[in-house]
Amino acid sequence: MRVLHVCAELFPLLKTGGLADVTGALPLALAQQGCDVRVLLPGFPAILNGLDIQGEVATLNSMAGPIKLLFGHTSTGIAAYVIDSPHCFDRPGSPYLDVGQQPYSDNHLRFALLGWVAAQLASGADPFWQAELVHAHDWHAGLVPAYLVAAGRPAKSVFTVHNLAYQGLFPLAAFASLALPPEYFSVEGLEFHGKISFMKAGLYFCDQISTVSPRYAQEITHDEQGCGLDGLLRTRSADLSGILNGVDEQVWHPHTDPLIAAHYSVDKTQGKAKCKQDVQLRMGLAQVTDQPLFAVVSRLTEQKGLHLVLAALDEITSRGGQFVLLGGGDTQLEDAFKAAAAVNPEQIAVQIGYDEACSHRLMAAADVLLVPSRFEPCGLTQLYALKYGVLPLVRRVGGLADTVVDCSLENLADESATGFVFDDFSVAGLSQGLRRAFILWQRTKDWKTVRRTAMQVDFGWAAAAGQYAALYQKMLLG
Repeated sequence: MRVLHVCAELFPLLKTGGLADVTGALPLALAQQGCDVRVLLPGFPAILNGLDIQGEVATLNSMAGPIKLLFGHTSTGIAAYVIDSPHCFDRPGSPYLDVGQQPYSDNHLRFALLGWVAAQLASGADPFWQAELVHAHDWHAGLVPAYLVAAGRPAKSVFTVHNLAYQGLFPLAAFASLALPPEYFSVEGLEFHGKISFMKAGLYFCDQISTVSPRYAQEITHDEQGCGLDGLLRTRSADLSGILNGVDEQVWHPHTDPLIAAHYSVDKTQGKAKCKQDVQLRMGLAQVTDQPLFAVVSRLTEQKGLHLVLAALDEITSRGGQFVLLGGGDTQLEDAFKAAAAVNPEQIAVQIGYDEACSHRLMAAADVLLVPSRFEPCGLTQLYALKYGVLPLVRRVGGLADTVVDCSLENLADESATGFVFDDFSVAGLSQGLRRAFILWQRTKDWKTVRRTAMQVDFGWAAAAGQYAALYQKMLLG
């Protein structure tokens, strides 16, 4: 099966969040299933600089002007097309925001170009390789299915929702530059409350919809988490599936991770204490071994429930625990966490921004990972935590509920427990989970049993890739 994945970022070339981890691992796992997979990416400088470019495939006259389509490979071996359009992609700032942290005014055109080129590749733009199926990821690639339908459906399409809350909304005036049939701006198309929604386009025009955990697939068909698209998703429920994300063990494994202070495994865990000591030293925390270290590695947004963590810091420190945070986003949250660290630097450490090496060090050092999200499509940090013997403390929602087994008495008895799960999105709910974590910490033997179970859970990409390959095959045969 010739499958083209379309995405805005891909690890290790460019990463702003978990999407890059998925798109960097899934194509490789699909190749193990026998799929002929290639990826289409925008020509951001980091992507062009990181690819081993082998040549030019075509020059295309697009709605954004003439562009070159290049072909190369990532260092991990993924075959990739890249859109060489400096006018669209070679800019300061992040892939999506300018240096003032505002979305680029022509983001609609930049990411429409990504969808348009995907349809060209499905229509024979590369004379030596033509996709039979196109797999588009999140709103950046939301117009892929629309361009495929407009081109006469040269390939089937899967659209994966990684987070329904980010929809790619643009004003009606932007539609004229998209080179789509005028009737596509309608309720049965891109129109969403008088605006253009790239997310809605993907959901409406694709052949199959997937999202990144079974529970989230159910949740988004209801009002609370449907973000205004639950009605459309209910009408397409027969075409909607939830396939759980995985962990790339070539990147995330405490036995081989080159970014951590000491290696360890499920049978030899001594290295974890050295990793904890290393982080305490690096981040100015007191060098203590007998108290749990709680960690957050996250974007700082309301969705992630980090205002609950802020309110619960006294619960952690008054019981003797330590807390470390790596993340960035909401400036008020950033300032509040920095202020807390300034007042109590021996127990609270904060690093603002994203640092890949630091995220690995924190996973290796921490005892508990806090993920008290309001909603969570899948979550990758709790999967990394399990692999590194960190017990996730999570809210019972989305992929968190699908992947963490609560330390209830019955689960402790049959040794299936892997973390702590609470229900209420409130400070009281999180505090209840924290108290249970401290109680288990005092029961050293039980803690080690739970940690061992957590490290042995298999969330590798093979299972997800098998489910996607089966979905592709069903679509192509159908």
